[in-house]
Amino acid sequence: MDKFKRHMVRKKVLCVSILILFIAVFSCVPAFAQSNTTLWYNKPAEYFEESLALGNGKNGASVFGGVKSDQIYLNDITLWSGEPVNPYMNPDAYKYISQIREALKQENYPLAEKLNKNIQGKFSESYAPLGTMYIDFQHKGNVRNYHRQLDIGEAVASVSYDVDNIHFTREYFISHPDKVMVVKLTGSKVGSLTFTVRFNSLLKYSATTEDKTLQINGYAPYHAAPNYWNEEEPVLFDENRGTRFSSYFRVKNNGGEVFFSDSAIQVNNATEAILLISMATSFNGYDKNPAKEGLDNKSIADKQLTGAFRQKYQELKGRHVKDYQSFFNRVNLNLDEPEVPDLSTDDRLINYTKGADDKNLEILYFQYGRYLLIASSRTEGVPANLQGIWNPYMRPPWSCNYTMNINVEENYWLAESGNLSEMHEPFLTFIGNLAETGKVTAKTFYGVDKGWAACHNSDIWAMSNPVGDFGKGDPMWACWNMSGTWVVTHLWEHYLYTGDKKFLKDYAYPLMKGAAGFCLAWMVKDKNGYLITSPSTSPENTYITPDGFRGATLYGGTSDIAMIRECLKQTIEASEMLKIDSGFRDSLKTAISQLFPYQIGTKGNLQEWYYDWKDFEPTHRHQTHLYGLSPGHQITPDKTPELAEACRVTLNIKGDETTGWSKGWRINLWARLWDGNRAYKLYRELLKYVPRDGAENINYGGGGGTYPNLFDAHPPFQIDGNFGGAAGVIEMLMQSNENEIILLPALPDAWPSGSISGICARGGFEVSIKWKDGKLNGVEVLSKTGNNCTLFYQGKKVSFETEKGSTYKLNTMLENN
Repeated sequence: MDKFKRHMVRKKVLCVSILILFIAVFSCVPAFAQSNTTLWYNKPAEYFEESLALGNGKNGASVFGGVKSDQIYLNDITLWSGEPVNPYMNPDAYKYISQIREALKQENYPLAEKLNKNIQGKFSESYAPLGTMYIDFQHKGNVRNYHRQLDIGEAVASVSYDVDNIHFTREYFISHPDKVMVVKLTGSKVGSLTFTVRFNSLLKYSATTEDKTLQINGYAPYHAAPNYWNEEEPVLFDENRGTRFSSYFRVKNNGGEVFFSDSAIQVNNATEAILLISMATSFNGYDKNPAKEGLDNKSIADKQLTGAFRQKYQELKGRHVKDYQSFFNRVNLNLDEPEVPDLSTDDRLINYTKGADDKNLEILYFQYGRYLLIASSRTEGVPANLQGIWNPYMRPPWSCNYTMNINVEENYWLAESGNLSEMHEPFLTFIGNLAETGKVTAKTFYGVDKGWAACHNSDIWAMSNPVGDFGKGDPMWACWNMSGTWVVTHLWEHYLYTGDKKFLKDYAYPLMKGAAGFCLAWMVKDKNGYLITSPSTSPENTYITPDGFRGATLYGGTSDIAMIRECLKQTIEASEMLKIDSGFRDSLKTAISQLFPYQIGTKGNLQEWYYDWKDFEPTHRHQTHLYGLSPGHQITPDKTPELAEACRVTLNIKGDETTGWSKGWRINLWARLWDGNRAYKLYRELLKYVPRDGAENINYGGGGGTYPNLFDAHPPFQIDGNFGGAAGVIEMLMQSNENEIILLPALPDAWPSGSISGICARGGFEVSIKWKDGKLNGVEVLSKTGNNCTLFYQGKKVSFETEKGSTYKLNTMLENN
């Protein structure tokens, strides 16, 4: 017996020793582990740009995490102002095209600028805020140990704090499988949880209680003017018009009691409560009246809520995390982060802006871009907008629309290379809608009865006309008409990454052919016999003529020709792949041979205009005439060195200080020039800390960076900078075209060792790369389609055949080649 007791004492001492060692070791971890998957803060958010963003690809939430009152903005990606667009809004606009062309032929640029205002229509509609949920608590006493975080590894936000020795926690997520938002609230003491749930909205709504459910039903305006445009009545409601919405709330409580009024849910003395929120709208497609032909939003919201209510919390969370991680976990980036003190995310940004090294912050920003794309782009025909899915304003910046002269395209640069091809589909399916209204736009605005066209802005109704309020807009931003030409390149890109020939044949190619057909009919010959566009503008810049006139309307803009060249080339390749339309293909080849070539100006820069004229603003945020370098594939340092050098000169003239989204683009441009250090410099500057400054403070020049919650700051918030910056990281580490995969083309000195796995290359490959001391240290290629693979690294090439589904490790092949 004594022997047994001595044995138990020794065992107990050993267990305690191990426990003490465990605590000693792991209690130190937070002090030396800057997370690359967690955003955290030691106080609640005060502003939108400090809130935690959640989303399931359709519903969005911005969590503030207040102690006495938690404010949560709610959004639904299908809730917009407006109704189906009338594409015949300006049926005689095309009659001015010949007059504009004649004025340009006569070099009368002021007259051409004036006439070009006749080629305008209505503005897009605006993305609407669904409303705000409040959770009010009856806390009394001092608050200690406050912690608020977003774990992008699980897409779960949480809040914790202590009041009077009671530990309170909240956990939030929005489930894609179960189509609801879930909030779990707990108190460490039995009966310590008392709170009220209430709702408010800028939209028209009513609140009722039925079947132990708080039911919010309302409708959006049938018109909401852009925030930058003065109208006597900018927001118009009619109870018989506009998109309907529902937001239903229900509580599962453990202990305590639940009471309902017409406008609130009251929970008294619970120990735990699960709050479920179901959101739905009547949107039924771009061409369906949401009030008369809409979906039954009430029924949908009720069905979603009823289904989720039957489930246990852990079941809901488990399905959510499994679904989310099936996308997020595909890619991993490691930059050999040294041990550094753990700080809140806002403090990390501030220190980083001052020059501190924080490689895990750089990884966090990259993965946050992927997180945001998963969270905001999973709804067919409805892409992520200028703010993804998160917006609290009735008239948000630039209407939160689809700005198609760069911004919506930049949103999706990350999708294929970042192994999130499924998140590309909302944009790809939207293009088909755009083409339908675009057929009318091509005919009525441009006099072209072949193919389709789209312009500067669009919205959920697939509006394709040039904007400007029928002649009141400046042509430099209102009259550009090349977005159809640009967006169809995303269709070809999707095919290159996936090898989906059915998609190419049945869906993509007809749209590509339509965009290319418009280009053929739209172009005219210049005095030297080259094909050009006329009229033309270069978003959103202006020139100065030798006699001092400042304007935007010209002919043969470099960006127009670059996009047309890319569109025609891809359509030719698609036609050859499908073995169809040989006659049309030949016409495209003839047109490409006659396109106005790139011009290098006297400063050694790539000309933006047909003539070597001065830019009114040489550092302008747009650099659309560099499209052929990125996202296009016409200019490369090895195959077109003179043009690549001209792009380099242009970027140096523009400088590095610009808006957030523009920095994102310039990271990609410098990476394509194989200048990793310059790309990295801009990446650091993209992560420059920007305090909250609100939607009213628009900075068109410098000032771009990152808000405390890692939202991109234009300023104000625009999500394309997040997506463009994340895409730029991949471009630094790997680039691909139809023929080869380039490894570590722009590896910056700041990342001497590291690895990235799961990124995708054109040709249907998934690639993992390791490097050490600035040199390639291993490559692994998974072939998804069975295509031949060619790898390129520092002048060396390796080509090999592959089998679909097979993985190839090449640790030494490149060195021995």
